Amino acid sequence: MIRVALVARHDASRYKRSVAIYAVGDIQGCMSSFERLLGLIDFAPGRDRLWLVGDLVNRGPRSLDVLRWAHHHDPHVVVVLGNHDLHLLGRAAGVASPKRRDTLDEVLAAPDRETLLDWLRTRPLVHVEAGFLLVHGGLHPGWTVPHIRALAAEIEVGLRAPSWMRWLSQVGGDPPAWSETLTGAARINGILSYLIRARTLWGDATINHEFDGPPAEAPPGAIPWFAFPDPAWGDHVAVFGHWASLGLDLGRRHIALDSGCVWGKALSAVRLEDRAVFQVKSVEMAS
Repeated sequence: MIRVALVARHDASRYKRSVAIYAVGDIQGCMSSFERLLGLIDFAPGRDRLWLVGDLVNRGPRSLDVLRWAHHHDPHVVVVLGNHDLHLLGRAAGVASPKRRDTLDEVLAAPDRETLLDWLRTRPLVHVEAGFLLVHGGLHPGWTVPHIRALAAEIEVGLRAPSWMRWLSQVGGDPPAWSETLTGAARINGILSYLIRARTLWGDATINHEFDGPPAEAPPGAIPWFAFPDPAWGDHVAVFGHWASLGLDLGRRHIALDSGCVWGKALSAVRLEDRAVFQVKSVEMAS
């Protein structure tokens, strides 16, 4: 794993090209920090594109503003769904209970709620482009990129259906160990357990659901999902968030972007072409 130095503000504005793609870590309602990051990278719709790793909402104070911004800039933004985004949809559908740290009430009471939720539920679970694979959580080492896209599509079909609220009632509970033979709710939760929740895996590629700390503190035998040798998806670079205690981390075939903004740390972006790093300190949780 390689950690890189931060890029100064003036370097971003000097970078000249027709389009730059910036991948951004978990925002989680931290709109003020996000605005500062957009200024740091000198984001210009039409010239630049943003890839957001999911968890746009929750725990931070301005989830509604983040959703509205992303919806408004939809032609220039790729968003994959994270676990907090699915939780918001579950709350809206009446199939998920509020959690102690939820900050979703403003979204759920907004006059444009249905427009925003319909937009959110039609976001993909993965995005593949130019040798990169964008996902919120993680991947099974035995999954090829075409198979990953096919599994993600199974979830996307349910979320985009008119009966999406009823479909969401299947999501939740303890996910089963992954098997290609899974069906129904077990299959849905088995797929989601990797795409939106995985951090470390055991040697047989099953998920260690109990650990969310830094890799150095993982129990013996638990391996970061991206560190398995020769994964079937390994001809792509995985770009992901979700793992705040891992933090900003760049390796040969992974770019980890959750640098804990909602926990008072930082919000990070990486320009994919040259892996330049841009980072702002969290505004919301500074006090």
